[in-house]
Amino acid sequence: MQFLKTLLWVVLAVALVLFASNNWTVVTLNLWGGLQADVKLPVLVIGAFLLGLLPTMLIYGARNWSLRRRLETQGPVAVGNTPPVARNAPAPPETVARTNS
Repeated sequence: MQFLKTLLWVVLAVALVLFASNNWTVVTLNLWGGLQADVKLPVLVIGAFLLGLLPTMLIYGARNWSLRRRLETQGPVAVGNTPPVARNAPAPPETVARTNS
């Protein structure tokens, strides 16, 4: 499984480098008040992706935190379908050999 995770990250990094090298052009952004910013296209695209990913990651982290906190306050969970453990169970009766008479 670790190999697949590593392979996924390597493929993603290679794809990102190929995208950046093929699209390394300057883009002019018109900002407020007549300001303009010259930004490389890969930086703009990756920055926009990360900016869009930020709210999702914050919601995910908050949801995990609240669920973990809720589970910690409940304590251990008893499973209903497990047979009870007999502490002082009587010994099984010994089998008596029957003789045919």
